[in-house]
Amino acid sequence: MRYSQIRAFHQVALHGGFSRAAEMLNQTQPALSDQVRRLEEEHDVLLFHREGRRIRLTEAGEALLLLTRRFFEAEDAIASHLEHSRAALAGKLRIMADSALHITGALGRFRARHPEVFVEISTGNSEQVLAALRAYEVEIGIVGSVSPAPDLEMLDLGETPIVAIAARGLLPAGTVSLSLEDLRRHPLVFREKGSRTRQGLEQEARRRGVRLAPAIEVEGREAMREVVASGAGIGFVSEAEQGFDPRIERVLLSGVSLSMRETAVHLTMRRTLPAIRAFMAEIAARPALS
Repeated sequence: MRYSQIRAFHQVALHGGFSRAAEMLNQTQPALSDQVRRLEEEHDVLLFHREGRRIRLTEAGEALLLLTRRFFEAEDAIASHLEHSRAALAGKLRIMADSALHITGALGRFRARHPEVFVEISTGNSEQVLAALRAYEVEIGIVGSVSPAPDLEMLDLGETPIVAIAARGLLPAGTVSLSLEDLRRHPLVFREKGSRTRQGLEQEARRRGVRLAPAIEVEGREAMREVVASGAGIGFVSEAEQGFDPRIERVLLSGVSLSMRETAVHLTMRRTLPAIRAFMAEIAARPALS
């Protein structure tokens, strides 16, 4: 008697057929049928009445199902016990993100599972995040449009378009989009030169022969948002980072296709650190962006 044979019988009995059980176990139906057949032959017992495509348990099969239910319930209980008994994570996990919006879901799940870990979150542009990672000042970074590197392990979080943001009432009523040419007629608020959002916008403008120059340059996304909210000019963020600020409205960029791909990243040589592995697993379970 093998574990695989008992599991095959149990799933067939539970689901009332070989086809559905094969789907649940991610096996082919012939392979599953063979396992049940071998179990019957090795123990000289008939477990199922086979009536065309329909099956029903024999008396011996009914009795075995009662036993396998207890067996797999005990297996689940053992797994749960071991999961809760393992050494709890503790210590500190330092994260630097270009925007904390990308990790709020994963952070909540991580804290629920590992309440003894103190999490420290700082912000910075992509260049600052990568520099902090390589200086061992943080364990995990969240960056935009980072290039692959041999010393980094990356997890793609998805891609969202870059949009303009402006204070409500700054633009004429009904304005839903602006072209690069339109932007030249407005004061622009740019982030510092290490910002990937700024780099993408400037590269696209140069490619199209449009000169965009900032009227105001600020360091950090939150500072840029505050300046924009004051009505001093138009700023730029990825749509996922727009947030919910009633002072600010989103304006699409027409005639261009600009987007920001966000990535969770850590140093390859630190991949075995339990806190890093646990947090990256939470991010991978539910990617932040669509």
